[in-house]
Amino acid sequence: MRFSLRLNNDLTLSQYIAIAQTAEAVGFDQIWVSNDLFLRSAPVILQAMAHATSRIEVGTGILNPYTIHPAEIAMLAATMDEATGNRFNLGLASGAGEFLKWVGIDAAQPLVAVRETIGAVRSLLRGERTPYTGAFLRWQEEAYLRFDAPRVTPIYVGAMGPKMLALTGELADGALPLLFPPEHYFAVLPHLRAGIERRTAGLGELDLAVCIWVSLAEDRAAARRVLAEKIAYYGHALGPLILGRLGVTQDDFRPIEHAIMVERNVERAAAMVDERMLRIGVVGSAHDVIDRLAPIVAAGARHLSFGPPLGPKQVEAVQLLGQVVKYFR
Repeated sequence: MRFSLRLNNDLTLSQYIAIAQTAEAVGFDQIWVSNDLFLRSAPVILQAMAHATSRIEVGTGILNPYTIHPAEIAMLAATMDEATGNRFNLGLASGAGEFLKWVGIDAAQPLVAVRETIGAVRSLLRGERTPYTGAFLRWQEEAYLRFDAPRVTPIYVGAMGPKMLALTGELADGALPLLFPPEHYFAVLPHLRAGIERRTAGLGELDLAVCIWVSLAEDRAAARRVLAEKIAYYGHALGPLILGRLGVTQDDFRPIEHAIMVERNVERAAAMVDERMLRIGVVGSAHDVIDRLAPIVAAGARHLSFGPPLGPKQVEAVQLLGQVVKYFR
């Protein structure tokens, strides 16, 4: 079994360091940090966490090839591996179209963009110097790293839709599908397996991280409140596959989106998050998480990944999740 944490890039550096050190102490294998627009820079955060720890792997969850050019993604991956002793994992995806619109980016050809980015980044990390002409990327002969990368960094893809899930199974080292709710695992598997049937030669077994949201605390009401705030912020950007699983639509999230994005009234937005939406994650204690995940582990899951908000007090929540790690390990 493997275990990882996923954090949004909205905390302070001192908070990330404390969380990373606690996660390493209780047995976590990886920690991922998002790179959402207009919040803190994930690569800087990851470097700080890696410097403060000795074993735990760190990863971007996720970068996209629209706001960061794939050439710079390869530069970042090689440099982070150099800086962390090969403890870096590269999380890639096409990005959330709703957020990219904020900066006037139309995330065109997402499948092509991710496919070509994976191939180009791996080529650069292998030290290859070959022209590349694709539908999304065009390399000239001068496009190559001017230093030796320590290795070909593992690439995990953050996928939600059926086609991106299949591409992940075909090309990626690991998968970071958002399982909202956790039981969405069973709907995701067939799409990943369809890609695995076409899996690129030379790749090892796909590391499928069961990515769920949790909010743990002794005070259940406080735990519910912070998860509701997270759902209010991200709910409108979720894909149709996940929304359908929850029994909600994007229209259900529109008033919430307006409250949090336009009115900037977090309390009002969170209050509109109903029980259907709250099923996106798990609220309560370590035992609640264990009960919810036990059927998924019994079905074969071998990597459990716990995502934000974690709880009202993140370090305390990580300590509680340590009980989950101990139980399943």
